Amino acid sequence: MAYDPSTLPDVSGLTIGIIGGTGDQGRGLAYRFARAGLTVLIGSRSAQRAAESAAEIAALPGVPADGSVNGSDNDDVARRSDLVIIAVPWDGHAATVGALAEPLTGKIVVDCVNPLGFDKQGPYALPVPEGSAVQQAAALLPDSRVCAAFNHVSAPLLADPEIDRIELDVLICTEERELVGIVGALAAHIPGMRGIYAGRLRNAHQIEAFTANLIAINKRYKAHAGVRVTDL
Repeated sequence: MAYDPSTLPDVSGLTIGIIGGTGDQGRGLAYRFARAGLTVLIGSRSAQRAAESAAEIAALPGVPADGSVNGSDNDDVARRSDLVIIAVPWDGHAATVGALAEPLTGKIVVDCVNPLGFDKQGPYALPVPEGSAVQQAAALLPDSRVCAAFNHVSAPLLADPEIDRIELDVLICTEERELVGIVGALAAHIPGMRGIYAGRLRNAHQIEAFTANLIAINKRYKAHAGVRVTDL
């Protein structure tokens, strides 16, 4: 079956929480979803820092002046959100996610963290005992609905208010097919994006690791490359 956006569910009423919303990736996603008119909560270890980041995002071009972007500490954001995106640095991933197991019970959790290392030769994928960052999240959040998505979205493109469309596919790995539609509908709120099912959680390792290749491509060609799946 070809990709059909008309079948996507309505997610406009969901509150989107972003844990790590003060970092480049989280902040960029928050901006795009706020610009699309969604309610967004910025999460950080520091409630003050989250509130400051939310105020900065709310003042960016294209964001409705309706107070739909707010910030708070991670625990509060996890409790108040319907869908939570994990966008924290890899070295703090396990501790941050594990501490939120109770407030994330029953919630949809989207992990976009890429376990990468860097040396003189460039970026490379790091081994993860559970297999991937999202599998680690799933192990730490047994009562949440976990998936991987938004791993390959360029933070500079997300943050640039002059860019209206971001042409790429968001690869979604999950054990729950229903989440593909929900997360795909969220991705579709960013013009140019599609959410594409890419297999179960066990297939997320190579998606996370491929980010190292994209960084190398971007460095070599001075680009902001993404992924587009053909024949869909």
